[in-house]
Order: sequence, then C-alpha cells, then structure tokens
Amino acid sequence: MTTWPTQAECRRFYGAPGTNQTILTLPYDMTYDGKVVKRMTINKKCADSAFRALTKIASEYSASDRAKLGLSIFGGCYNNRPMRGGTQLSMHAYACAIDFDPNRNQLKWGRDKARLAQKDCEAFWAAWEEEGWVSLGRTRNFDWMHVQAARL
Repeated sequence: MTTWPTQAECRRFYGAPGTNQTILTLPYDMTYDGKVVKRMTINKKCADSAFRALTKIASEYSASDRAKLGLSIFGGCYNNRPMRGGTQLSMHAYACAIDFDPNRNQLKWGRDKARLAQKDCEAFWAAWEEEGWVSLGRTRNFDWMHVQAARL
C-alpha cells in the first residue's frame, strides 16, 4: 500500500494541476453520460494504483453487478477546479481523485441515501483501501461517489 500525501501536500507531490498526467486504459468499460469510456486522464503517480484497484473490482464484480451498483458509471477524474464551496483546489485538479455514479451518490448524501454506502459495495471500497485511497463517504459520511489518492 502506498502512503499518499495529505491534501495540503498534493501540489508538491503531484505537481501543478494539469501536469504529470497520463492516460489510463480502464480494465473494464465505464459509461459517462451514457457514452462508453475506455480511458481516463489521471496523475502518473497514482495511475498504477488506480489500475490495480479497478482490476480487483473487475474480478470481484461481474459486468452486470458493476452496472447495477454504479461501479461502471464514471463521474470524472481530472478537473482543474476548487473544492465545492471552497477556495482550495479539489483533488480532481491534481487528477488523483475519481468519482463514481454521481446521481446516486450526491455530494451531501450520507450513508442512509448513497448507493455506494450499501453492504454490497464493501469489496469496491476494500479494493481502494488496499491501495491507500481514501473515501470521503467512509471517513466523513458525505461525497460517497469520491475516492482519492490523498490523505485528509
């Protein structure tokens, strides 16, 4: 498991937003706005880790289960913007965060409402946590769509 930087250390670790990026070919197809996604832009330093987690997810869940649970609905990775409601850069600006199924895991929803908070998603979270990625949902009970290669 990698020890990722804290959010405050991301610029030094990952570089300026828009730099040090690579294209990651996904181990399973995802969709974004109904269109098939086979690749994503991600920071080079966390790309191999993300690929390992996604590969494990592909082995733990069938394609139909990934679709049913929203694990194949891509919500984005790189997006050079501040955090919602804040002025500090989002982890998406460093391309070290990935969102899944945003419609059923909205930012302010807690475990009582978010789809990815359900028991049948446990293996999904375990795959990320084995790589040291952090879920805001599991740690703070909001933004269940989001996983990041940065500590809080």
